[in-house]
Amino acid sequence: MNSNEIRTRFAPSPTGYLHVGGLRTALYNYLFARKHNGKFILRIEDTDRNRYVEGAIENLISTLKWAGLSYDEGPDIGGPYGPYIQSQRLSLYKAKAEELIKKQKAYRCFCSQERLEKLREEQSAKGEQPKYDKRCLYLSQTEIEEKLKNNEPYVVRLNVDPNCVVEFHDLIRERVVFEGNTIDDQVLLKSDGYPTYHLANVVDDHEMKITHVIRGEEWLSSTPKHILLYEAFGWNKPFFAHVPLLLNPDRSKLSKRQGDVAAEAYRDKGYMPEAMINFLALLGWNAGDYREFYTLEELIKAFSIERVHKAGAIFNLDKLNWLNAEHIRRKSTQELLPKVKEELQKSEFANSISNDETLMLIIEAMKERVQFIKDFIYACPYFYVDPIEYDQEVIEKRWSAETRLELEKFCENLNLIENPSKEDYEKILQQTCESLGIKKAKIIHPIRLAVSGIGTGPGLYDILYIIGKQKTIERIRKAVEKIKK
Repeated sequence: MNSNEIRTRFAPSPTGYLHVGGLRTALYNYLFARKHNGKFILRIEDTDRNRYVEGAIENLISTLKWAGLSYDEGPDIGGPYGPYIQSQRLSLYKAKAEELIKKQKAYRCFCSQERLEKLREEQSAKGEQPKYDKRCLYLSQTEIEEKLKNNEPYVVRLNVDPNCVVEFHDLIRERVVFEGNTIDDQVLLKSDGYPTYHLANVVDDHEMKITHVIRGEEWLSSTPKHILLYEAFGWNKPFFAHVPLLLNPDRSKLSKRQGDVAAEAYRDKGYMPEAMINFLALLGWNAGDYREFYTLEELIKAFSIERVHKAGAIFNLDKLNWLNAEHIRRKSTQELLPKVKEELQKSEFANSISNDETLMLIIEAMKERVQFIKDFIYACPYFYVDPIEYDQEVIEKRWSAETRLELEKFCENLNLIENPSKEDYEKILQQTCESLGIKKAKIIHPIRLAVSGIGTGPGLYDILYIIGKQKTIERIRKAVEKIKK
């Protein structure tokens, strides 16, 4: 490995879904690594077995792949510093905990859960910060050996000097200082032999040569413990950057109570991965201008960790919807075709259109009017099936006693043309209006209603050309029979 190579990592816990805040963290790590020609690593932190969810690792991997965040090393592709799943590295953590005990930077704690709970209650009653009181630090070697001989359960704790001061430079928050008397003697190794997040995280970041730790601000209070661990081992520290929280519109922490927080929920609702990535990048970062539309490649070029804000970022669903529509509009018809075909196959109209040419015409007609890929189907069902109902409001406003004769005249004129082009439909409508001595508006709206069932949509001539001459005549004559005013 190049000693100057930048290496970032995304290290989620497999506890279910991938939080959108987690996806943004992964994105910032990805952008930073790619911007500096470095490596982006996926590591699974599954040492909290109580919260482990079956299938969550596969889900995390598939969601990252959906989002387009390809990693250089990870559990499914391997790499030089694997395994990349923490539960497969337990012997390493145990050895490192023993190393700290020998250095007197950590110690065994044999206190029962009952004693620890009583200690916390007493400290809280006095208004003190709940912390371990270092009782087991002062056990004699004889006492320790006796307890080990009796197989008494123990944890391994970090030995924090209460008089120390931990100071570090955060790439986003700049100077950060913690007083030693506010830092607990954190548990590093649990009694079941599994490491806590703190030990495994630091050991793995060192072993995997991570140079920059970019994570959510909820981990800021853990950073002094991690720095003390780096110092205890005698290792070089990585650079730290703590990104702001995602907030609801009322500025509360983004939560399930006010909407979806799972990245998978947005994928399943049909959001484009490009739009989701664009949106998440702007939640807490901008390039110093008012630009809002980015592709992933453009984000890589523009991204700078120093321009990530300290303040929380509001999750604005309207902005996400707008970006989703923009990303659809900026794709070519050819790019959109397979996505629309896939959506069509899942719909009730799956067997209504079998040729790509017609679908491409629908895409071109609707591209400016959709927010989601599914809108190419559900916002315009009249392209796939005949309407069975007609908008009553349009009937009241646009359908008159003369409409039946006017539409029949249009159908007669249309029937005279073989394979009409889009322009032919316009010419026929013009000729019909001239022969009847009426304005176009008098017949355009009833024709639209007859062929689509509604009063809005893409250009009328687009609709007529796409459904074709035969369907146009059939639908108009059917509507004339059904609509009695």
